Amino acid sequence: MEDSSFHPGEREAQRLAGETAIADRNIVVLSDRVIAGARPFIAKQFMAVLGSVDAQGKVWASLLFGKPGFLHTEDGSSIIIDVPDKERDHSDPLWNNLASNQDLGMLFIELGSRRRYRVNGMLNRLDKRGAEVAIREAYPNCPKYIQRRQLRALGEPLLPVQTAHGTVLRGTVENLIQQADTLFLASRHASSGADASHRGGKPGFIHQVDDSTLRIPDYDGNSLFNTLGNFHIDPHAGLCIPDFANGQLLQLTGTAKVLWHQDDPHNETGGTKRYWEFKVERWILRDTPQKLEWEYLDASPFNPAVS
Repeated sequence: MEDSSFHPGEREAQRLAGETAIADRNIVVLSDRVIAGARPFIAKQFMAVLGSVDAQGKVWASLLFGKPGFLHTEDGSSIIIDVPDKERDHSDPLWNNLASNQDLGMLFIELGSRRRYRVNGMLNRLDKRGAEVAIREAYPNCPKYIQRRQLRALGEPLLPVQTAHGTVLRGTVENLIQQADTLFLASRHASSGADASHRGGKPGFIHQVDDSTLRIPDYDGNSLFNTLGNFHIDPHAGLCIPDFANGQLLQLTGTAKVLWHQDDPHNETGGTKRYWEFKVERWILRDTPQKLEWEYLDASPFNPAVS
């Protein structure tokens, strides 16, 4: 009998990768609430990745920062996001998106320890005080491909922030992409909701094909294929690429296409022979509302080579 924990897009991606049996074993980590051991982990985070959907169906990935405790869950059935209206950066599409679409994907990631926990849910409160998200799915992710960084200082929000907008990848935006070793990715399925995830690699792992197309190798993961499965059904996607050194965030929205069984003579994919291409429709380059001081520690030992 087909496992109802997976939607048809995920099943198709698992089949194409030859990893259906592994997915069936790994799905046991999935829960409809945050397990007790993960609740203190969420409460001590100062950063979360959020995947949201705008009124036109476009998907966006956002990074949200705050003092530890601004994210928390009482009983594991919902996540509280304590960001009052006066501290929200409304140049980030996130807040308008939440007013029009209740789907929200969340990734709680601690770069310094390479720990991460993934939650998908539905907004059930948005007011001047913050938001509450009812949980659909929650599960841990493996620590692979995370570059370790430690946050040394987190300032108070200073609003409004400087922003730039565009549709082509040139100049500062192009340089930021070429130097990136970390990106965050949002996708969406009509019934399963929004999803937020992490991708990392050596600088240069994000290939710029032309001034509106990116090509990213897809490394070995947990075999659930949540993101690629979503792309199979709904190609809309959002990326957020942080510039840790200069305190900026590049948010891009567009569409994604998975490339299976590709030639990979330099082993850029780590053996999977999978890539996905992202076609940019629009980007926003923003300063982070808070001044952040990061210390780079080391790269993931699992990062494949970059040609």
